Amino acid sequence: MEFQEIKDLLTKQFGDAVLGEDLNASPNAILIDRKKITDVCDFLFRRKETYFDQLSCLTGIDNGPEANSMEVVYNLYSIPRGHHLMLKVTIDRKKPVIDSVQHIWRTADWHEREAYDLLGIQFKNHPDLRRILLPKDWEGYPLRKDYEEQEKYHGMNVKYDRDQYPDDIPQFKKQDADSV
Repeated sequence: MEFQEIKDLLTKQFGDAVLGEDLNASPNAILIDRKKITDVCDFLFRRKETYFDQLSCLTGIDNGPEANSMEVVYNLYSIPRGHHLMLKVTIDRKKPVIDSVQHIWRTADWHEREAYDLLGIQFKNHPDLRRILLPKDWEGYPLRKDYEEQEKYHGMNVKYDRDQYPDDIPQFKKQDADSV
């Protein structure tokens, strides 16, 4: 199915839950109301003509404190049908909560945990929503635009001056222009 056919199918089935499209995205994206994301995903998975059997990626995007929003992006692929689709959902940054799609695609388990770990997005009904990359006692969410690193973690320095490197590591030694 082509993008417009899928969008028309979703609009017919879900009406106002289809908020628009992003034709600059690759693949093209359909904007979905957050309250209907699991219904839309389940529909796309179960429907014979769409059969999106793979969630290739689920990621979160922080639009920053000024925009006060975040996005959850779903990249879907149908192996037997050979078509791609992106779904985008905008959520409130102060209360970033959305329903889990882990019961539709098992791979969402780790994708949702990563978005939770790095951005603080809560996935309702996720069976094991906990940090996956950072230690469980890490402070904050590093991919948020206003994230500030903690000074120390269990006595180890976390913050460091990225412009200063140790002189005893050859690739970090300052070199003059003549030696390069």
